[in-house]
Amino acid sequence: MSKPYLSPMEAAPLHEIRALQSYRLSRTVRRVYENVPFYRKKFDELGIKPDDIKSVDDLPKLPFTYKQDLRDNYPYGLFAAPMDEVVRIHASSGTTGKQTVVGYTQNDLDMWAECAGRALTAAGGDSSDFVHVSYGYGLFTGGLGLHDGAGRIGASVIPASTGNTRRQLQIFKDFHSTILCCTPSYALFLGEARRDAGIPLSEISLKAGVFGAEPWTDEMRRKIEELLGIRAYDIYGLSEITGPGVAYECSEQTGMHINEDFFIAEIIDPETGEVLPEGEKGELVFTTITKEALPLIRYRTRDITMLTREPCSCGRSFVKMKKVMGRSDDMLIIRGINVFPSQVEAVLLELGMQPHYMLVVDRVNNLDTLEIQVEMDEGMQIDAVRMIEQKENQIAKAVESTLNITAKIRLVSPKTIERSEGKAKRVIDKRSL
Repeated sequence: MSKPYLSPMEAAPLHEIRALQSYRLSRTVRRVYENVPFYRKKFDELGIKPDDIKSVDDLPKLPFTYKQDLRDNYPYGLFAAPMDEVVRIHASSGTTGKQTVVGYTQNDLDMWAECAGRALTAAGGDSSDFVHVSYGYGLFTGGLGLHDGAGRIGASVIPASTGNTRRQLQIFKDFHSTILCCTPSYALFLGEARRDAGIPLSEISLKAGVFGAEPWTDEMRRKIEELLGIRAYDIYGLSEITGPGVAYECSEQTGMHINEDFFIAEIIDPETGEVLPEGEKGELVFTTITKEALPLIRYRTRDITMLTREPCSCGRSFVKMKKVMGRSDDMLIIRGINVFPSQVEAVLLELGMQPHYMLVVDRVNNLDTLEIQVEMDEGMQIDAVRMIEQKENQIAKAVESTLNITAKIRLVSPKTIERSEGKAKRVIDKRSL
């Protein structure tokens, strides 16, 4: 029988959690002040010294950190550890083609593995399991994050990565995969592929799935569970904070427990920055309190959610975050990849196109699709089919190179994309989650 939780800290009383957070916060503040010029300058401008931060109650005194700050200090300017102590680099796409770069010391990787291991344990995983990881490996944090988490609980890891669905199904059968880790849309696709291939559920050993990196609803959860014969669990993370495992669902499935011994969560009013009380909806903000390579102070995620400390039947005392309800910026999540309209605009301008475009996001066969409609210049030959195809291919390659995502490009006639006197409408999202 699997353990109810991986670490006793997950069920610690609140006063113990707060005391640990306060101690680790004060150490982190001193670390960034002494090692990161960006933070030293911000603190000095506000008249804050490390000795001023003694507990979690002092957190609102500290400044926010934004994604743009990581871009402005690209690639390693916010690192607080010497580069010879940084043992891994990950990155996610940025809005202008520059990637958001994150780094990890060995202690950071051990902490991350603990977080992901807790998520797998909450889904019923233990050392007897075969964890089938179909998140992407590489600079994306998904694959290696769950891979190391499976190792943390002593499970057998199957590093399947993404794609080649027929082979994935064969691995399910032959390798006796018991826990699937991937995006929910790919899980649904795998489930439908299993059904269409006529493979009965009795021939696969899956019992649970840990799915994240994109928004999904309870309706989608039920479909996945039916098609794969599993129980589906949500996981939350972002590369800037560590990767998947910042928060995770337990058996109650009424929100995701945040690993509070590693991260302090706040909910703020996205307009004013004011901290909101428990139970109110607002923007999620994280402060990392154990990270060595890239500690971040009050990082604004732009994710809209709420926090609750209602007692949980699973025994965990960590605060819960509800499913993300939206964004306070214009970011899209498509097949687990962050996409900003401004990224597309930068690509188009670099290729000499006009900044009149529309992103059409849809879901076909339970996989996200992206079509980018781009207006042609007045001087372009609308009837020159070969020329249009060449231009579409050129834009498609540039988009894939910059955003790491494939998109269908469709050139349209001049002045056919709707203009707006206010904020330009750049996205049509047809996905019905």
